Amino acid sequence: MTRVYIALGANLANPEAQLDAACQALASLSDSDVKVSRYYRSRPMGEVVQPDFVNAIACFHTPLSAIDLLNALQKIEHDQGRVRLEHWGPRTLDLDIILYGNEQLSLPRLTVPHIGMTQRSFVLVPLFELAPTLILPCGTPLKRYITPAIQEELSVIEVSTTATSCLAQ
Repeated sequence: MTRVYIALGANLANPEAQLDAACQALASLSDSDVKVSRYYRSRPMGEVVQPDFVNAIACFHTPLSAIDLLNALQKIEHDQGRVRLEHWGPRTLDLDIILYGNEQLSLPRLTVPHIGMTQRSFVLVPLFELAPTLILPCGTPLKRYITPAIQEELSVIEVSTTATSCLAQ
């Protein structure tokens, strides 16, 4: 079993509901509880005009290989209406493998740790919420990347606990 951290993001078709449904789907990939950060609102990356994103990080143990996990995540995205039209464009759901155990992978379809994770507040802040003592595969403590400026880029979204039963409290 490998501990994985998955980034969740959505900005179309009721983003909070998209993340709720994704949390439920992630539970089918795990033999343990899925822990999920609070939901955060963030500005989109890139130049495409689009709504703000809702983001979170999920953590769980999985028996799947990294590629099998990627395939399963892409199926969840597809099942929730994801259509890949433009890079950094709007989407119903985006699921990215941020960390796969302590592995460092560079495969044609997958790079882990996720490229750019240390520059993205919408990854760092919810990841730190779940794992404040985490040491990244490169040996650097996650907390080194958590600055006041990074924390100020996001706002927490108040979510009903009845709608998001998989959220860690």
